Amino acid sequence: SSGLTEEQKEFQKVALDFAAKEMAPHMAEWDEKEIFPVETMRKAAQLGFGGIYVKPDVGGSGLSRLDTSIIFEALSTGCTSTTAYMSIHNMCVWMIDTFGNEEQRHRFCPSLCSMEKFASYCLTEPGSGSDAASLLTSAQRKGDNYVLNGSKAFISGGGDTDVYVVMCRTGGPGPKGISCLVLEKGTPGLSFGKKERKVGWNSQPTRAVIFEDCVVPVGNRLGAEGQGFSIAMKGLNGGRINIASCSLGAAHASVLLAQEHLTVRKQFGEPLANNQYLQFRLAEMATRLVAARLMVRSAARALQEGREDAAVLCSMAKLFATDECFAICNQALQMHGGYGYLKDYAVQQFVRDIRVHQILEGTNEVMRMIVARNLLQG
Repeated sequence: SSGLTEEQKEFQKVALDFAAKEMAPHMAEWDEKEIFPVETMRKAAQLGFGGIYVKPDVGGSGLSRLDTSIIFEALSTGCTSTTAYMSIHNMCVWMIDTFGNEEQRHRFCPSLCSMEKFASYCLTEPGSGSDAASLLTSAQRKGDNYVLNGSKAFISGGGDTDVYVVMCRTGGPGPKGISCLVLEKGTPGLSFGKKERKVGWNSQPTRAVIFEDCVVPVGNRLGAEGQGFSIAMKGLNGGRINIASCSLGAAHASVLLAQEHLTVRKQFGEPLANNQYLQFRLAEMATRLVAARLMVRSAARALQEGREDAAVLCSMAKLFATDECFAICNQALQMHGGYGYLKDYAVQQFVRDIRVHQILEGTNEVMRMIVARNLLQG
């Protein structure tokens, strides 16, 4: 909480308390039984965590990107997988709030902010992951409707959520031919693939989302035709900060678990905490965690202020924090020895849940491309 305002410390305390009482005791069960903890998330929404950086007139909390980062980091100490889904949900609501018209904002946002309904972000396709601008899902205009055909892959919440923010092709090839439509579950022609079996992130379902002649009113389009790719990327700038923040929470929790294990576990007649090598490794873990946290919070401020360098700072923060925090969690597991590999110990779940953060919201290889392009363009 160093450097935070009193109000931010209060948000942090509320989120940490919620994580400790409502999430951490159930984290292992949600993972093992693949439970999507709807009621727990609705309790979080009562604290204002369903639309954290959404405007208050449609039920949002109206907080800053830095406030949001602090909250997601704190919640992630209780269950990284569930918090990561909540961060995607928040991104979707923000996109509707920011790029939707007044009718759309008031139609969709209140029930999403209360988490009466849940949202999914639909960009990735079976044939377009990092090359998102090559997406093929098409929406043909027919009078006052679009007819949507295609499929999306790896969609968090897919099949269990109510609102789908979909990037689709309404024009020619490339990013300028992409628009953004909002679909509701139950739309004829909308279906879902099998539930994917994943290494981690098991408290949120992941499925393909399939569109077969889905008729979507033109009134469900966010922004103008051709604006979809820009909307998607602006959403992802915040999404990258959110996912980086979830990584911070997992790493923070893992450092505490390692610290406790080193003091309790004895080898060669004394606590592991007396071993200088392990002391140094713990010191390095804490140092890298603080460095990553400062970087994420700096990028969050830049995004909030609308600075020109915000996108590249978000990419840097996502790259650095997700790589460093995975290494911290992995080292914490190593410090537990054989115990760290048992599912009775939480550290292994943090390792499994955090690994995917280096892949989604733009792979870390794409983050390097964005940073390099920015540097070389001068």
